[in-house]
Amino acid sequence: MSDLLVDFVQSTGFWNLHWDQAVMIAIACFLLYLGIVKKYEPLLLVPISFGMLLVNLPLGDLMKPESGSAIGGLLWYLSRGLELGIYPPIIFLGIGAMTDFGPLIANPITLLLGAAAQLGIFTTFIGAYLLGFTAPQSGAIGIIGGADGPTAIFLAVMLAPELLGSIAIAAYSYMALVPIIQPPIMRLLTTPKERQVVMKQLRPVSKTEKILFPIIVIILTGLLLPSALPLLGMFMFGNLLRECGVTDRLSKTAQNELNNIVVIFLGLTVGAKATASYFLTPDTLKIIALGLCAFAMGTAGGLLMGKLLYLISGGKINPLIGSAGVSAVPMAARVSQTVGKEANPNNYLLMHAMGPNVAGVIGSAVAAGILLSMLG
Repeated sequence: MSDLLVDFVQSTGFWNLHWDQAVMIAIACFLLYLGIVKKYEPLLLVPISFGMLLVNLPLGDLMKPESGSAIGGLLWYLSRGLELGIYPPIIFLGIGAMTDFGPLIANPITLLLGAAAQLGIFTTFIGAYLLGFTAPQSGAIGIIGGADGPTAIFLAVMLAPELLGSIAIAAYSYMALVPIIQPPIMRLLTTPKERQVVMKQLRPVSKTEKILFPIIVIILTGLLLPSALPLLGMFMFGNLLRECGVTDRLSKTAQNELNNIVVIFLGLTVGAKATASYFLTPDTLKIIALGLCAFAMGTAGGLLMGKLLYLISGGKINPLIGSAGVSAVPMAARVSQTVGKEANPNNYLLMHAMGPNVAGVIGSAVAAGILLSMLG
């Protein structure tokens, strides 16, 4: 009887728990706290954190690969969609179906703000390379500066799958911390006079313009940068479903049921990549530090372009909307609105900031395409 009891105890996770797994379980619980209590990007942070928790519980074998006739773990099968690069483009389909390009179409100059905010991607690429990462790894790390989780995951899968867990968690953590990270940078790089600028109301955008926009954009970007088609193609297709007026059922499915299912699978399998052996390394600390630099530089790039447009326009453009060019839709636009409202209670920048915000989504996908074509 005592032998049976000993065998049972030794077969439990408590007996087989190593210190590094305990650390990862603690990190997973902390991320769950951020997602549930602090409501930081909960739709993705909660599944990612729970996937991390599951894979670091000993003896669960949820990521055990299939071998001959032996069945693999549940999360190993679900991760096929991640490793084959299927989940991120489907997420982009849903994002496109939820996106209104009206503010960008009404004020096309804000496209420059979205482009300038990609500065963080390329400066961090150089920084990562100087710190000893390979060129493909540096490209995957740099994309964190785009503040676009699905794009970061897509590029990591393609260029540096061994860093996927660290890159994904860094990307979504900084996206969640937008309201904390961005305001100090915005106040540092803009003057009180600039922050007080009230922008005039945007012009109405016709239905025809909204239908033509995704078609024109995907033709131009597809011909210029074919490697960006998986992300941008699904993004613009989703937007066309939204705007064309004859595919409401498909648009609603892309926005809701399909998107929610893929978000669950994506989050769980990304978290499952963050095992102790891969995550608790010096490289992970470097990636987290580089991710913060990337995000700060992207914010600064958008703001500096905003200041330039402020001067060119004779003070008609509020530079604060440039910070929304880092993507992180729509949180970054809301931060622009909040900081602008603090400077001038009559300020209403949300719709103006949505222009560079959605331009940032396009910009980060284009940047990912450039890096993939150069390094893939």
